[in-house]
Amino acid sequence: MRDNSRVTSATREPETQAAPLRPRLIATDLDGTLLRDDKSVSPRTVSALAAAEEAGIEVFFVTGRPARWMDVVSEHVHGHGLAICGNGAAVVDLHGGPGAHRFVKIRELARENALDAVRMLRDAAPGTVYAVEQTYGFHQEPAYPRMHLEVPDDLAPAEEILAPGSRADGEPVLKILAFHPTLDPDAFLTLARLAIGDRATVTRSSPSALLEISGPDVSKASTLALCCAERGISHEEVVAFGDMPNDVEMLTWAGRSYAMGNAHPAALAAASGQTVANNEDGVALVIERMLADLP
Repeated sequence: MRDNSRVTSATREPETQAAPLRPRLIATDLDGTLLRDDKSVSPRTVSALAAAEEAGIEVFFVTGRPARWMDVVSEHVHGHGLAICGNGAAVVDLHGGPGAHRFVKIRELARENALDAVRMLRDAAPGTVYAVEQTYGFHQEPAYPRMHLEVPDDLAPAEEILAPGSRADGEPVLKILAFHPTLDPDAFLTLARLAIGDRATVTRSSPSALLEISGPDVSKASTLALCCAERGISHEEVVAFGDMPNDVEMLTWAGRSYAMGNAHPAALAAASGQTVANNEDGVALVIERMLADLP
């Protein structure tokens, strides 16, 4: 269990630890973490990210969002221009700017696994409805709520969308979205993980009973680890920020990690430190202090 004993007015830091390595990479979630509730990036946060990269620290956005929802931060990426999307299902290059994202790594959910997960969860939680996220496509069942503010490419049962020869057959499946209209969100997550087992990874980032189902062993942490290995960066040199259950593995893996003041209890338990809420620029606060402490 992490030692989170020393508390300051704005952040919680572990009191007893060896001197941390100089950070080489910042990995931050977006919604509920870097972004304010109105989905804006504050000027203070933009300045902190730019200062980190000027100091030679890479910044990775690590989010459950699909690549097509990355326009909100594309203009604030300096240098490398990479983001981990779909809870680790894809790495995209944002250099081209809004609408010109390029996939550089895809960790798809095999259709056989996707169909198994859909059937298993339907049996365990009758009333579950689904949407399917692909690299560029988005498909949903007719009963799935219109919560994503976009027109789906298809309205059909998930089994039909995922069937061989369907219109969606030409693109990789990145994740399945599963919604239940009445179950408690955390109870739904526990039920789904028990029902699906090792056929897929199940997590959640929404306040509603909306689950995100990815390929086995695909998570923000596992894809971040792959990207860091390619750069010769150890987990001790990573500082991570997050607020929801889909951030837990990343917060646990990183050498230093911070849960937001508004975070889910699971994220608070996983992180080695705590900062203030997203609306109070909690990420920027930690980055500013971290840069001030650099030799």
